[in-house]
Amino acid sequence: MLILRVVGLLLAASVSFAQSSPPEQAKEPEPANAPLTADAIMARVAANQDRSEALRKQYVYRQHTHILTHKPKGKLLREETADYDVIPTPDGTQKELKLLTGRYWNKGKYEAFQGEPVPEADSLDGSLIHDFREDLSNEKTKDGLAKDLFPLTTEGQKDYEFQLLGEEMQEGRNVYHIGFRPKDKNEITWAGEAYIDAAEFQPVRVFTKLSRRIPFGVRTFLGTDLPGIGFNVVYKRQEDGVWFPATFGTEFRIHVLFFINREVSVSLENSGFQHTHVESKMKVVGPVE
Repeated sequence: MLILRVVGLLLAASVSFAQSSPPEQAKEPEPANAPLTADAIMARVAANQDRSEALRKQYVYRQHTHILTHKPKGKLLREETADYDVIPTPDGTQKELKLLTGRYWNKGKYEAFQGEPVPEADSLDGSLIHDFREDLSNEKTKDGLAKDLFPLTTEGQKDYEFQLLGEEMQEGRNVYHIGFRPKDKNEITWAGEAYIDAAEFQPVRVFTKLSRRIPFGVRTFLGTDLPGIGFNVVYKRQEDGVWFPATFGTEFRIHVLFFINREVSVSLENSGFQHTHVESKMKVVGPVE
């Protein structure tokens, strides 16, 4: 996605400090009645997420996005609202644009528009919004949300370490509160917190932020920074036990190479889930008895 490409640019411009993590020592098996550790909880989450990708292919749904760009603490420059029908395919999802509306600041007033092609598509704000709108609903994912945002699957968890921060109740369900960060402390990627349903080992809510600040030299000499960048995703359980990312939100500032300076607000909502074919049961990975 756009932000990940920007972060990649920053990494390339800074000192090459990312190094391979040392091999992990083999872990002793957990006693049967021992409290679950953060790693054990997230291993069950990973197994369920891997299975969920197949089950999510049984759903069609509606996706609503709303994206704004502002001058820092100033005027709204552009906003676009888009509605898609999302249909699963063998390799990901197929989106059909149903409605696109927006407005942009032009010569002292706001100009409204509807449908494609959008006006001023090649402008800075037009390009930013287009990239966010397309990349956040990445068609190569099974759930209509860019898969690199959160380390939940088996593959995604390999480079992360987890910490159990506690247990609490959310909406009548017991959840584990898990903190996560990259194993390589020098790497610039996502860190944050996740709330995991204690009965079904599925994510309920995930917050992220950059794992460390953009290097000082990049901020000073290249004028590039992403203050406040982070994401918030809420998952909802469907009647048959499948959990979907339902809402996504972020607000941050993007400042790149001295000439791009914007505040960006992004929201995404998935709704209207319907089965496409025969239901199948989901096997939930629970604690070892």
